[in-house]
Amino acid sequence: LLGLMSTMKGITSEKVASPCLLKLYNEGALQMLNNSEPQHFSQYAAHFIGLNDDQETQSCNYITFSPMDEQAPLQRAEWIKYLGSFADNEVRANEIYNVVKSNYMCLVNTTASKNLKPVVAWMDFNDGIWSFTDEAYKLKYIEDAGGENLDESINKITYDPSFIEDLEALHAILCTVDVVIDGTPTRDPFSYNATLFLQNLNIDDHSCFSFLSSQSVWRYDKRLSSDLALDWYDGAVSQPQLVLADLREALFPSGDYTTTYFRNLLQEEQPISLGPESCTRDTFAAMEPTIIACP
Repeated sequence: LLGLMSTMKGITSEKVASPCLLKLYNEGALQMLNNSEPQHFSQYAAHFIGLNDDQETQSCNYITFSPMDEQAPLQRAEWIKYLGSFADNEVRANEIYNVVKSNYMCLVNTTASKNLKPVVAWMDFNDGIWSFTDEAYKLKYIEDAGGENLDESINKITYDPSFIEDLEALHAILCTVDVVIDGTPTRDPFSYNATLFLQNLNIDDHSCFSFLSSQSVWRYDKRLSSDLALDWYDGAVSQPQLVLADLREALFPSGDYTTTYFRNLLQEEQPISLGPESCTRDTFAAMEPTIIACP
């Protein structure tokens, strides 16, 4: 978005979601660097790291970059201003953020007038346990899309479907839900399907679950690289208006909008694999944000 691809000289992982960055790497324009050898980074003006990196092993030119720690979608996108300040690109950074924010807020305002608010359960299955998300940015997305989150007391409770009491309680909650977002982590999103989802929930009788009758179970792993790096942690952070537009379609189906980051699990929608060949633009030109039509 800032047009800084040409200034990038190295990366520390091949797990990259950006097709254009993968293209540069495959063409030899980017060097693969060993993150545990900080002396390799001293030749560069800046080395951007996440909060999880060991800062004690970094050379003095490291810069912490952690938009994922923000708990509101627009606050995550606003990190472009921080990034722009290191490249004397503050003007464009502010322009991009203002465009993204304006489009995001327009979409929020168009859903605010809706009378019916679908109940949404954002949940995941880990080590045999179901839980509902308490991550603020996910809950904010649901609210901004015109949905209603589950009660906070439910979000703090875990459910083990191997215990009949937990299973009955979980099913009772899900009978009040209109839309499910399944965030269950998986090593292979291509093999994760509706059958596995229903098995994990131990659901045989579908009669009381409206999210099943309306086929409204979604996952945010639609865009990923051949190394299974999710674009959810990349492009979705910088362009939250696309995520919001996806969720609006999930909550209020129009049938004429193609989602970017979310795929419908019950309709057997498959992830899209992104490789260097998926980069169809000039890698050295600044990319423009995608603006969603909004009255």
